[in-house]
Amino acid sequence: MGKILVIGAGGVGSVAVHKMAMNADIFGEIHLASRTLPKCEAIALSVKERTGIDVPVYALDADDIAATSALIDQIKPDLVCNLALPYQDLNIMEACLKSGVHYMDTANYEPRDEAKFEYHWQWAYHDRFKQAGLTALLGSGFDPGVTSVFASYLKKHYLDRIDTLDILDCNGGDHGQHFATNFNPEINIREVTAPARHWLNGKWVETPALSHKQSFDFEAVGEKNMYLMYHEEIESLKTHIPEIKRIRFWMTFGDAYLTHLEVLQNVGMTRIDPVIYEGREIIPLQFLKAVLPEPASLGETTKGKTNIGDIATGIAKDGSEKTYYINNICDHEAAFAETGNQAVSYTTGVPAMIGAAMILTGKWAGDGVFNMEQFDPDPFMEMLNAHGLPWQVKELDEQLGF
Repeated sequence: MGKILVIGAGGVGSVAVHKMAMNADIFGEIHLASRTLPKCEAIALSVKERTGIDVPVYALDADDIAATSALIDQIKPDLVCNLALPYQDLNIMEACLKSGVHYMDTANYEPRDEAKFEYHWQWAYHDRFKQAGLTALLGSGFDPGVTSVFASYLKKHYLDRIDTLDILDCNGGDHGQHFATNFNPEINIREVTAPARHWLNGKWVETPALSHKQSFDFEAVGEKNMYLMYHEEIESLKTHIPEIKRIRFWMTFGDAYLTHLEVLQNVGMTRIDPVIYEGREIIPLQFLKAVLPEPASLGETTKGKTNIGDIATGIAKDGSEKTYYINNICDHEAAFAETGNQAVSYTTGVPAMIGAAMILTGKWAGDGVFNMEQFDPDPFMEMLNAHGLPWQVKELDEQLGF
């Protein structure tokens, strides 16, 4: 049994800690830290009521490397599971190196003052983790995370060569709010409003945000409009499965969401540069985050399903060209019944638990910094089926027509 320190007490942290407590044979001790201690205490209380497991909690500013390292030294975990904000990734990685502990996260680092999502900052840590004999696992959420493992699973079992890969993320849930985001509003809006990029024939192709739309009929959800976006797994997949000629990422958005977002952009509320208000600097997007519904509060009212997966076309094991669709469908109400959180948090928190389990059990091991697709997909895929995120693979009659 392993000992783990989870940093971050949002919806994803809540799901991950609940699921870890449900797997006490792997997670012998679970410790939880966050800047906001009451959030940790609420999660610990829920975990105790649901599983009987005690989770010690701590107040921590994860931007403070020395404080984070001191807490790691106090707890002496086998692994630090970073479920805090992406801005804090590098500081937590530094603390893990300082204290000699394995590291894992669910989203790549991005600077606070620029909506720029790239892995190079974290990949630059590879030699330091390798020399320390430590593992750093990046992006163990759903997308990135499961979508990357889906691609490597198709490559291992179905396609000798992947030529095109499309990642489709559909949230068909309805939370009853006029405008709310299903995960951290600041991160969500930064992603959506950033220019779209996809990988084509060895080059990046950049287009304006939300300028490319396609309709797709998602099983268990229905027909939805999805928009071309940039997402970090494109960068890692084109690096680690380099034969792929085209990689695209699509996400669904409702018309009401986009209308609200356009208005907020037009009045400057999505800006990430500081403005002066009553004599002090504030970031408009951070203020907007403070007045929007807390994503973790949406679970009780959210109904519907998510459908997230990969569509890959390439050369199959028999030498013919084939197209496969691998995906998971998750129910918001079922996720809430099990963990007290809606499905967007659930679909990220469960893979965080599984990625941590891969490291603690030694099924994934290596010295350095790694992305999900670099490891054997099979044990991860087995745990998805066993722990609430069952998947399916089917052959499509033809490749995507767009």
